[in-house]
Parts: sequence; C-alpha cells; structure tokens
Amino acid sequence: MTSRFDKMTKISADPAAKQLARANTRLDAKIAAPASAPPLTVLEELSAKGETIDLLRLLAILLPPRERVWWACLAARDIVGAGPEKATPSLLAAEAWVRDPSPANRETARGTIDHAYVDDDTVHCATAVMYADGTLGPGDLANHPAPAGAAEMCAFAMNMVALREHPDIFEEYIQTLIDRAVDIGRGGNGRLPKPQGKLEKET
Repeated sequence: MTSRFDKMTKISADPAAKQLARANTRLDAKIAAPASAPPLTVLEELSAKGETIDLLRLLAILLPPRERVWWACLAARDIVGAGPEKATPSLLAAEAWVRDPSPANRETARGTIDHAYVDDDTVHCATAVMYADGTLGPGDLANHPAPAGAAEMCAFAMNMVALREHPDIFEEYIQTLIDRAVDIGRGGNGRLPKPQGKLEKET
C-alpha cells in the first residue's frame, strides 16, 4: 500500500517523538502510535485523523534546515506574489540562503529582521535562516544556542500565516501546504500550484 508520505528521503528516520522533543514541541492530537514510531507512522496517523495543523507542525520539524526554509519561502510567496519586485528583503535574503547557505547570506538574512516593518510576516523566513543550525546566528552568535525548535516554529508560523490569508480555500490550501512539504522531503522543489479562490477564478 502506497502512503502519501512515502519516500521522504530527506527527513531523519529518528522516532517522531524524539524529533518533537528535540524541538521542544508537542502535538495537540493524541497519538496512538508508540514513542518509538518512525515519522511515517505518525504522519499517517495524523492524516487519517484529519489533524492537518499537527501535520504542518510535525513536517516543519522533520524537514532539514534548507528544505524547511524553502517550504516557508513558498508560503510567503503565496502572500506577496512572484518576482523580485514583490518580495520583501527578508524573503529575498531567505531565498538567497537556500540557494547558497553561506555565512554571508545568513548574516544578510539576520540583518533584514532588524529593519523589517512590524507587520512583515516574511521575517519568519529570515528568522528560520538565522536559527537554521541551532545557534543564534553567524559569527560570534554561533557560540550561543538558539531556543530549541526556533527555526522549526518559524517555518510553521509562516505556513500558518499563509493559511490565515487564504480563508476561502482553507481546506484545499492546507492540503497543498502539506503536499509541498512532502515533495520537498522527497527531494523535489515543492512548487505545487496554490488552489485558486473564487475571486481568482472569476478574473
């Protein structure tokens, strides 16, 4: 039997419970699978129970740093639109880091956070870059640990913001966010089309 979550070769095979604990995160749903269950088992259970928010939460933890940031960037693009002229500095810096995860690009991403507008939700992408390796940032900041699960929760938050911005296609869109993460976890680029809302279909 083929699972929706098969062949996610990019994610760790460590038990889902262990990965959640490392990220200082817990699921809202009650999981019947044992603590030793691999990620695939827990993902399948959450899917069968319709626990889509917990699916997003767990996927944010399972994806490796670059893949996690890219997933967040795709959600941000759903809000701001395509093209460099529409993107915020934080989003552009995060996308640049995904292409080249150098210390310089990480520092650029960190710098955009200080200058972002207070209502700029795309800072979640840059913050996920800043905490990507589990430290507070590049340079001297690398000597200090980031809060457990900070990068993971930033990616989750970015997807939740995008979900909030698409209430008219909520159910379809949340499935797209999940499928994007799965595609990225399989080594794909996650570029699955966003479902169209009523207004978009009419124009």
